[in-house]
Amino acid sequence: MSKPLADRIALVTGASRGIGAELALLLAQAGAHVVAVARTAGGLEELDDKIKTAGGTATLVPVDMKDADGIARLALALNERYGKLDVMVGNAGILGPLSPLDHVERKDFENSMAVNVTANWWLIRTMDALLKRSDAGRAVFITSGLSWLGRAYTGPYAAAKAALNMLVQTYAAESANTSVKVNAFSPGPTRTRMYAGGWPGVDPATLTPPEDVAKAIVPLCLPACSENGKVWEYRKGRFLSFRAPD
Repeated sequence: MSKPLADRIALVTGASRGIGAELALLLAQAGAHVVAVARTAGGLEELDDKIKTAGGTATLVPVDMKDADGIARLALALNERYGKLDVMVGNAGILGPLSPLDHVERKDFENSMAVNVTANWWLIRTMDALLKRSDAGRAVFITSGLSWLGRAYTGPYAAAKAALNMLVQTYAAESANTSVKVNAFSPGPTRTRMYAGGWPGVDPATLTPPEDVAKAIVPLCLPACSENGKVWEYRKGRFLSFRAPD
């Protein structure tokens, strides 16, 4: 099997289940040493077992993405051990409340922003220098079509993902003259626990399996990826600019 990520270090947040877990496994199978970050230690251990069975290696980091000090310590540890980071995938996210904006509690709105936006900015803040030490640093952030659709009752999540889109565009522009490429990925409705929690009435059989979505993210993590500042829309199967799709 080809190992396009041999000798590379790949960090994946939200790696204990769903898209993150499937992507972490695929990156390990492609040869990367995976740094798997998530709150759930049990889920990370299950992932580690799968990666070892596939002949790969991983470092498990059970930390909450809102723990800024914990993420900063991780960056220091990566610097001391590897001196670089080749792939960074900001996958961790929360759906938050699906309700009218005037019914959303302040703590829930702020929590959505903290996990979906601020945590990703902090990843950039702490990991950028490591990515730039790679000969082909790749950063991918998971966004959502809800960020540009403006659908009722999705305000906190949609607003957070819209803010994330701007972070991605800004970071991509700032990285344009470096070896780092920065893009976003919009998976669409996927058979995950988060989606089921928000739309329990949808038949899971009609949703895209997370392993299929993860396979489509891998090319954005490879040194061969030349796009920068774009969003890959899974359902359309193509890159889009950051605007409301046609």
